[in-house]
Amino acid sequence: MPEPEPPRFGRLAEELIGEFRGIPTVEPRRQVRRPAKTITEEVSDLLEKFQIGIQSPEHTIRDHWTDLVGPANASYSHPAMIDPRGKLTVLVKHAVVRNELFMHRKTIVARIRELPACGSVKDLTIRAG
Repeated sequence: MPEPEPPRFGRLAEELIGEFRGIPTVEPRRQVRRPAKTITEEVSDLLEKFQIGIQSPEHTIRDHWTDLVGPANASYSHPAMIDPRGKLTVLVKHAVVRNELFMHRKTIVARIRELPACGSVKDLTIRAG
């Protein structure tokens, strides 16, 4: 016949018994409490993390895309994202426009680098999409 399990006590009772017996209370790492932050600090951290309210390079490029590549090419393409290595991914709907952007990519990159906060763009990756 197996032994019955000892009764479980609440956290406060466990701490009192541990104090009485001289056993230090050690919380597991995932239960360690972090210092509390105000809601203002949390919201500002989230705004910064997700770049809300900040003009990112991608938004700047999207706003000036027609000026950068011309209205004909802009209607068949759009910039998607900048990867950490500085490559701007451009999605193109038509093969002729893809070829046109590929031929003029150095000029387009030079124009992009002149825009504010877009100096990190080093090259274009042109994909069908």
